[in-house]
Amino acid sequence: MTPPSSIRSAFAPTGKLRASINLGNPILAYRDEEGNAAGVSVDLAGEFARLLGVELELVVVDAAGKSVEVVVAEGADIGFFAIDPLRGEHIAFTGAYVLIEGCYLVKEDSPLRANDEVDQAAHRVVVGKGSAYDLYLSRTLQNAQIVRSPTSPTVVDTFLEQGAEVAAGVRQQLEADARRLGGMRLLNERFMVIQQAMGTPKSRGADAAAFLARFVEDMKAGGFVAAALARHGIEGASVAPAA
Repeated sequence: MTPPSSIRSAFAPTGKLRASINLGNPILAYRDEEGNAAGVSVDLAGEFARLLGVELELVVVDAAGKSVEVVVAEGADIGFFAIDPLRGEHIAFTGAYVLIEGCYLVKEDSPLRANDEVDQAAHRVVVGKGSAYDLYLSRTLQNAQIVRSPTSPTVVDTFLEQGAEVAAGVRQQLEADARRLGGMRLLNERFMVIQQAMGTPKSRGADAAAFLARFVEDMKAGGFVAAALARHGIEGASVAPAA
């Protein structure tokens, strides 16, 4: 899949491929021991830059909403996002490359035992501002109040500080926080499955969007995504099926 010059220009108008990397989702990106951004999304960005034959520049942010803003404003050429119709107004998404579970967390002594008990007027549900969980629950919860933490990794801390009833987020992040802090448990099942995809500003054109979509399908089919998940020790996320 050798890119024509028009595709290279569409993705690297500055001469470099600028990739927005969200550290708010530890399944996909994190800081390594040297303090550098690493993870599945960083690996994919590097492989795409190699395919284009350009240098990679990482635009690192700490929240999903900020990553969306950077790409929509064209401060980055590609990004890694949960597919959502609101975001899709300005971003052309590929098919999903990874599936991630969203879950609820409560205190150990909470009377809540099942997901269908969460949506009550007396309950406050803490989510990361602008995250996929925020967008999804803002559409689906009819009674519970949504409380927004600055970023997804701070959800449980906000949940405890405010004495809220429920925290919502990536299963692995919630499990890690429960182990770190104690006295908490996850509810019985996931409330959503996030389809994590790559995306580019729609202004880059249909040909660029189609090229990026093809790249993602090749990365799944060729085993690159599975190998990246294994290399970074990611558990609980799975390679998405072919689009």
